[in-house]
Amino acid sequence: MRALAIAATGMDAQQTNLEVIANNIANINTTGYKRARAEFTDLIYQMERAAGAPNQANQSIVPEGVNIGLGVKLAAVRNLHTQGDLTNTGNPLDVAIMGRGFFQIQAADGTTLYTRDGAFNKNENGELVTLDGNRVIPNITIPADATEITINKSGQIFAKIGNETELTELGQLQLVNFVNEAGLRELGDNLFQETEASGAAIVGVPGDPAYGTLQQGYLEGSNVDPVKEITELISAQRAYEMNSKVITTADEMAATVSKNMR
Repeated sequence: MRALAIAATGMDAQQTNLEVIANNIANINTTGYKRARAEFTDLIYQMERAAGAPNQANQSIVPEGVNIGLGVKLAAVRNLHTQGDLTNTGNPLDVAIMGRGFFQIQAADGTTLYTRDGAFNKNENGELVTLDGNRVIPNITIPADATEITINKSGQIFAKIGNETELTELGQLQLVNFVNEAGLRELGDNLFQETEASGAAIVGVPGDPAYGTLQQGYLEGSNVDPVKEITELISAQRAYEMNSKVITTADEMAATVSKNMR
């Protein structure tokens, strides 16, 4: 009975949907997290009768065919790169991106990764690094005697060095954009990796056209909406229950047929 297999694909799809929603809720307080959405497509169709074929030789054309769908499948899990709310931290090395863009991060193996998490710090050499110790690109070094560190909306970093009264520019933060942000590969630790689907990174300066600006002393929160996730959770639960009911009904029908054959 096809209904059993079709409903099974529906239950499997809603199980995946539930896992995506659960991950969104788990990361509701993760800095720079972008909520994901499971997207589905229908499976292949089994043709019982072709539309447009003659009913008989030299007879009328059949206006409608008979195609039986065989279920549903997962097509993609898409990250929605919308702006998250900003949270004031008071830390002068925390930087939030307002608008499009990613920071460039140098991984331990030398490759370039990307993040929206601007929770930066200094390593033992005074270099600007992430919470995991990966250096920010371009490399920016903050002297040990630097005070009153200022990061403006354009990504320029200034500080007073020693007893100087004037600000000294220490470096320039950059942002990168991608033609298809949804094509980036999630690596965990708030990091993304470039793929063929995302296109090559396009480097720019904060405030340039199509690039966001920076806000010092703030971090971008997750863009997960708790109310929306709970609504999606209830919808997934109901869909799972309905597919389960289809399996139960199909099993009862098969049992009735089996009894009648005895």
